[in-house]
Amino acid sequence: MSSSSRPTIVRHQILATATMVSFLMYLDRICLADIIGSLSFKNEIKLSVTDADWIKLVFFWAYALFQVPAGWLSDRFNGRILITIYIATWSLFTAMTSFATGFATLLIARLLCGLAEAGYYPAGSSLVTRWAHIGSRGFASSIIAWGGRVGGAVAPGLTAYVIIAAGNWRYAGWIYGGAGIFVAWWYWRVFRDHPRQHPQCNSAEIDLLAEGRGEFQPVKNPPRRFPFAAACRSVNLWYANAVQFFTNIGWAFLVLYLSDYLKIVMHVEEKYAGWITTAALSIGILALPLGGTLTDVLTRRFGKRLGRMLPMSLTKFAAAACYPLALWTDSPLGMAIAFGLVTFFADFGLPAMWTTMQDISGRHQAQLFGWGNMWGNIGAGLMALMFRRVLNVFDSNNDYHEGVWMCAGAFILAGVFALFVNAEKPVTQEDV
Repeated sequence: MSSSSRPTIVRHQILATATMVSFLMYLDRICLADIIGSLSFKNEIKLSVTDADWIKLVFFWAYALFQVPAGWLSDRFNGRILITIYIATWSLFTAMTSFATGFATLLIARLLCGLAEAGYYPAGSSLVTRWAHIGSRGFASSIIAWGGRVGGAVAPGLTAYVIIAAGNWRYAGWIYGGAGIFVAWWYWRVFRDHPRQHPQCNSAEIDLLAEGRGEFQPVKNPPRRFPFAAACRSVNLWYANAVQFFTNIGWAFLVLYLSDYLKIVMHVEEKYAGWITTAALSIGILALPLGGTLTDVLTRRFGKRLGRMLPMSLTKFAAAACYPLALWTDSPLGMAIAFGLVTFFADFGLPAMWTTMQDISGRHQAQLFGWGNMWGNIGAGLMALMFRRVLNVFDSNNDYHEGVWMCAGAFILAGVFALFVNAEKPVTQEDV
């Protein structure tokens, strides 16, 4: 085969860039818990437990409620422009966090950061459908999500290092914000909305990406409104929404309260608590490419219905089973492994969820992906309120167990709802 007929590798560059953006997004999202838990922050700004909960909560609510508007913008207008704006905007608001002087300014900064981050994954789902081969969507989705999980896993240790090295908590937000502006520039330079619009993408690569898709052209008449009636009528979509809703309730403990559990209940020193949290989240990193690959293999073997449903459902039951295992161990290594297994199984089914949303969303890709992601993040936002309520009402010995059992129950419900999700049933009739 001559070099001129060999497919170019632009699709891999696009995937790598999208993964880098996902890394940055989660780094900026997760770092706040470690910032407000640092000694230099506590010495400068006094927050009550309720204040800290609301600052964590407002990000998830802003992120959730802007999912559908951001998805509509992504379907309607140029994704390259919008995603560049999203990255630059959330980076500026991450930097703004480090200018905060108290509860109100922190709350505003996190709210605006949540609004800006909301647009990336809905737009990213459309990116996968155009820039990944139809037989590799699961793997491509897993790699982008993997970038986010790496960012989340690195955030505790990296943020602690930056704060200690700089001697002040404010440098973390400033450094991350500055890095984000560079990433926004790089994204603008590398990305194009469609392979046919990329100057470095040759005809062989375009033909490869077009396999099994029929007409493979840039969208000329994008949808002008959200298919609200169809979304409300689709029982299949509501099952998928429920999977995301309950999965995020179960998963949110790991990023919102695991550090508190280790330090307050298990009396683990701060430096070791950070290590255990990072180790637990790092174990989950391995799950995403494995889950994406398995989803593609099962789909080729059994079709979309079972190929997506099996990893989506069974992993949730496994994640639920690992929570009591984590509660029954008190060694640092044992806790890191047990909580890591929760992360592993929760993330193993994520590529199946993403590809299912791509399968059933049709031409309303970003909007319906945003709709499902909205319900997932509403779950994460409610979890902060529910967890504290459960502890106040039922946790008489302050061991957090009742709250963790609630999270395990949420995973079980997610697994049950996943059994009924059918990737072969599109939301709108025009995509049948």
